[in-house]
Amino acid sequence: MMFEQNTISTRRTFVKSVAAAAATTAILGQSSLSAYAASSQEGHNHLSGAGINVLLVHGAFVDASSWSKVIPLLQGQGYHVLAVQNPNTSLQDDIATTSQALASLSGPTILVGHSYGGFVISNVAASNVVGLVYASAYAPDAGETVQSINDKFPATPVGKDLTSSYRSGFIWIDPQAFPQDFVQDVENREARALVAAEKPLAPVCFGTPSGTPTWKTVPSWYLVSQHDRVINPDAERFMAKRMGATTHEAASSHASPVSHPKDVFDLIVAASDGIRK
Repeated sequence: MMFEQNTISTRRTFVKSVAAAAATTAILGQSSLSAYAASSQEGHNHLSGAGINVLLVHGAFVDASSWSKVIPLLQGQGYHVLAVQNPNTSLQDDIATTSQALASLSGPTILVGHSYGGFVISNVAASNVVGLVYASAYAPDAGETVQSINDKFPATPVGKDLTSSYRSGFIWIDPQAFPQDFVQDVENREARALVAAEKPLAPVCFGTPSGTPTWKTVPSWYLVSQHDRVINPDAERFMAKRMGATTHEAASSHASPVSHPKDVFDLIVAASDGIRK
């Protein structure tokens, strides 16, 4: 009988111990989950792009895939990214397509244009556009065309290499000259892939005058490509200064999103930080 009483007592003690341990584990588990959640939320809040859209606008002779190295950098920092596919059939068509893409985004949006894409973003306006970023891009004033801007500065090598493409009435850069004119600072294998995907453009895109540019009322940032063989680097510096843009320079070819994606990304982040101030 004493053995039974001791056994019952031992069992009661064991059950109490298990219950206490379970309670402690539950409390510690809940505490750990709370700490993890807080840590995760804190990490999310530190993402520089949270709550900001970035609309990427490609230039002439490439398509939206030219942003493929910049996009993951932006997404990694929490930006919502959309790279528009413009037809390059006319400036009006490209403005219309970009405006439709912009209309699909709600909240503060930074427009980023490369090359001729800068001409496009200069002619797109909406209440949610809070910043403009130009990467080796045209930034026209009212009445200017791509050609009239080029004419103000010494000609670049690409001028002699523009030729008819496989699409009737459309031009492109001679495929043999594309690597050294457009993207001379990447490996030949990558340059050849860009040649294979070169996008023809309607010449009217380069001859249509700009309207009153968005940069007159929206803050701007500019990346000058020091080794640009498409837009004269001095033309880029001129346009950046005229806009009052925050300006950075990179030892890049014209294809800065391809060869210097980190520089482009850093400038977009700088724009993002600037609009938050």
